[in-house]
Amino acid sequence: MVAIGQHATDFHDLLAVDGKRYSLTSFARRPYLVIAFICTGCPTVKANEGRLIDLQTRYEAAGVQFVAINANNPYLSPPDTLDEMTRRALEKHFNFPYLKDQDGAVAQSYGAISTPHVFVLDASRRLVYKGRIDDSRDPARATYSDLENALQDLFAGEPVRVAETQPFGCAIVR
Repeated sequence: MVAIGQHATDFHDLLAVDGKRYSLTSFARRPYLVIAFICTGCPTVKANEGRLIDLQTRYEAAGVQFVAINANNPYLSPPDTLDEMTRRALEKHFNFPYLKDQDGAVAQSYGAISTPHVFVLDASRRLVYKGRIDDSRDPARATYSDLENALQDLFAGEPVRVAETQPFGCAIVR
């Protein structure tokens, strides 16, 4: 499990819904990386997909790259297969890569426990924030954006004020 201040765990050769394979180094040109562990069926993820899309759009010019990773067992109901992931990504117009962690090893190495669970990496690929997106499962009811505040702190060259929060949503199931 990656702790705040440690270098991110590398990952290699994860297949994405766009048919390409990605590694951590695939995003080396972007100074900031947000890894969001999500899935296709979780109501909390579904409620926050638009939030992730919006944050990617708003912060792309500042050097932020979002990447979503699905680590759930593909034989669950609803299925978390690459086909279902592709359907969902196209339906919601994801503007970030959506990768399949087939054996769950990447999620385990990061310590991801639920969907959504986000991890923010700085330019050195050190973990500076991990936890929830906002303080509510429903983005319309959120009063505090932990993820956005972490990004703002990074841009200001400051330590992240709240570096770790408890994520909530659906358990990652292997």
